[in-house]
Amino acid sequence: MTTFQELGLSSKILFAIEKLGFEEATPIQAQTIPLAKQGHDVIGQAQTGTGKTAAFGIPLLEKIDVDSNNVQGLVIAPTRELAIQVGEELHKIGMNKGVKILPIYGGQDINRQMRSLKKFPHIIVGTPGRIQDHINRRTIRLNNVNTVVLDEADEMLNMGFIEDIEAILKEVPENKQTLLFSATMPDPIRRIAETFMTNPQIVKVKAKEVTMPNIEQHFIEVQEKKKFDVLTRLLDIQTPELAIIFGRTKRRVDELSEALNLRGYAAEGIHGDLSQAKREQVLRKFKAGSIDVLVATDVAARGLDISGVTHVYNFDIPQDPESYVHRIGRTGRAGKSGIAMLFITPREFNQLKNIERTTKRRMERMTAPTLDEAIESQQRIIAEKLTSTMESDNLAFYKRIAEELLEEHDSVSVVAAALKMLTKEPNETPVRLTDEPPMVKRDRGGRGGNGGGGGGYRRGENRRGGGDGRRSDNRRGDGRRGDRDNRGGGNFRGKRNEGSRDNNRGGQRKPQDSSK
Repeated sequence: MTTFQELGLSSKILFAIEKLGFEEATPIQAQTIPLAKQGHDVIGQAQTGTGKTAAFGIPLLEKIDVDSNNVQGLVIAPTRELAIQVGEELHKIGMNKGVKILPIYGGQDINRQMRSLKKFPHIIVGTPGRIQDHINRRTIRLNNVNTVVLDEADEMLNMGFIEDIEAILKEVPENKQTLLFSATMPDPIRRIAETFMTNPQIVKVKAKEVTMPNIEQHFIEVQEKKKFDVLTRLLDIQTPELAIIFGRTKRRVDELSEALNLRGYAAEGIHGDLSQAKREQVLRKFKAGSIDVLVATDVAARGLDISGVTHVYNFDIPQDPESYVHRIGRTGRAGKSGIAMLFITPREFNQLKNIERTTKRRMERMTAPTLDEAIESQQRIIAEKLTSTMESDNLAFYKRIAEELLEEHDSVSVVAAALKMLTKEPNETPVRLTDEPPMVKRDRGGRGGNGGGGGGYRRGENRRGGGDGRRSDNRRGDGRRGDRDNRGGGNFRGKRNEGSRDNNRGGQRKPQDSSK
C-alpha cells in the first residue's frame, strides 16, 4: 500500500489528511494523485466508496493559488447531495491552506449564491444546470480555471446533462487540466474525453476491488403484496442500528415511511420533492440516531456519506447493476461489516442474475421469515436484556416485589409474563402500498430505451408523476427543481421546462442514441 507521505504532498495538505485519520491511499488515490500532480489529464474508472473525491481533490487543492481571487477549479457533479458532500470533503482537506470552496446547486436561493460568488471562491463545486444558470447570468467567470473535474460522468449522462457539460467545458480555457471519473465508459463519455481532454491517462479500479467483500448479500423471493410484512419481520429479527431502505419511486418512499411509522418504527423518507432544508434535517436526525430507518430513492441517496449504516434493504430491485452497487455501498464502510437484502418478485430473476454478473458475486438466497420467527427473535432480545440486567447486580430495590410474586405464582409464569410485557410483538396494522410493476430485463444494448413490457424506465421510473426519474424527481408537475436542477417539466425527450430558471433555453434536446 502507498502512504500519503510517499505521494509528495505539501505539508498543509498532508497535515489535514493525517488529521482526518487517513494514512494509506486507496488504489484510485495512489494511481491518480501522482499523474494529476504531473499535469496529466486523467480518466478514472471507479465506483463510489473507492476514495475518488480525495483522488481528484488533493491534486486540485495543491494547485490552488490562495493569493488569487479567481476561480481556479471547477468540479461538476450530478446531484446536489454529491455537490455538497464533495464541497465538504474538499473544505476539510484544503482548510489549512486557506482554500475557499463554494458549492452551488439547484434548490438553493440563487441570489444567495450570487452573493457568495462575489467573495472570490477558489473552487466551485456545482451541478450542471445551476452552473449554466450562472454562466448565462454572467455571475460566474471561468476564464481562469486551470482544473476541471467531472465526477460520476456516467450518472450525468443518464440524467441528461451531456449537452450542459459540453457547453460548460467550452467556457473554460483549452489548456486546462481535466480529470474525469466514471464507473462505466459509455460512448458519449468517451466522446467528451476525446473532444476535451489531451492524451488522458487511464486509471481503472478493477471490479473485484469495489464489490465490497465485507458486505453480506442476500436475496429473498417474495410476492409484491407480501414485501412489507417481510420487511418488518426482518427489521424485528435483524434489529439494525441504522438502516436504509431503497424504494423505486417517490410515491413508494412516502408510502413506505408512513407505513413503517404506523407500525411503530422511527422512519423518515427522502426524495427529490423535499426541500433541501428538509432533506438536511432528515439526514441530521438519521446520523444522530433519532430515526432508525431512512427510506430513499436512488437519486436522493446519491452521494450520501453516512457512517454506521449496518443494513441496506432493497425493497424494490434497482434499475441497473450500477445502482445496486451504489445502494449497498452505503454500508460496510471503513472496514466494518454490513448486510444487504434484496427483495425480488418471481419475474425479476433476470435482473438478479445481471447484478451478480456485474458484481462477480453470487447472493445467498434467504427464506422469508415467518411471524413466529419474528416473535421468537424479539423474545430472545428481551431475554438477553434480562440476563444483562441480572449480571449488573443492581436489583436489591426490586427483589422484595419479586419475592412476593413468587409466593403467589410459579417462577416460569412470572418470567413468561415479564417476557410478554417487554417483548415488542410484530405489529400487524394493515397497510396499503401502491403496486409497482416488476422490473423486466431489457436489451443490454439499449441503455436509454423504454425496456420491455411492464417494466420501469432507465432514466425515469414513472413519467407521469409519482415516479423518481433519474433526470428529475418532478417530470410533469409543478416546476419545482428536482435533483436535476429541475429540468423536469414536459416530455423527457422533447421540450424542456427549466422550472424556475430565468433563462429558459427551451428547444429540443437531441435524443441520445439508444444503441449506446
